[in-house]
Amino acid sequence: MKVAVSAATGSLDAQTDPRFGRSQYFLIIDPETMKFEAIPNMAAGAMGGAGIQAAQTIASKSVQVVLTGSVGPNAFQALSAAGISVITGVFGTVRDAIEQFKGGQLQQITAPTAPMGFGAGQGYGMGMGRGRGGGRGMGRGMGRGYRQATVPSAPQAPPPVQPQRSKEDEIQMLQNQMESTQKQLDQIRKRLKELTR
Repeated sequence: MKVAVSAATGSLDAQTDPRFGRSQYFLIIDPETMKFEAIPNMAAGAMGGAGIQAAQTIASKSVQVVLTGSVGPNAFQALSAAGISVITGVFGTVRDAIEQFKGGQLQQITAPTAPMGFGAGQGYGMGMGRGRGGGRGMGRGMGRGYRQATVPSAPQAPPPVQPQRSKEDEIQMLQNQMESTQKQLDQIRKRLKELTR
């Protein structure tokens, strides 16, 4: 079995990345032997469609399960279409996530856990422009950042129509997202305490 984990770096001791499509790395791991392959996520900086591109990368590696913090509708649909199970709400190190998976502590989801475009903020970053707008602000925010205006090159196709969710599916998605966010906050608090000792 191959399990893909979204990660901040290419190590088993790296923190899991809460964003699937914008994750910096994917670790493709055999949970039994813990042998792994670290793959940089080439879609992390994409202006759009990062989740679908990331899902295609994962599918090309014959992965059966994805462990991540959250996943948007397009990525979820692409992973599901490829027959890949998705587990969200993962936090801690990649090694911790695999141990939780092996221990049966994580559950597969049946709907996306992040809204469309979550984690796609391109934010105003630390440009090297020495003032007067010379820096291009390509910092990568983790939330709803402000994208830099661009001149459109050609009209784009409208986004795919999202199927209507039932009330129960939306409640479940929001509960999953709330649990994932709470776990991430707990992990941040724990790390802050460690750093301020």
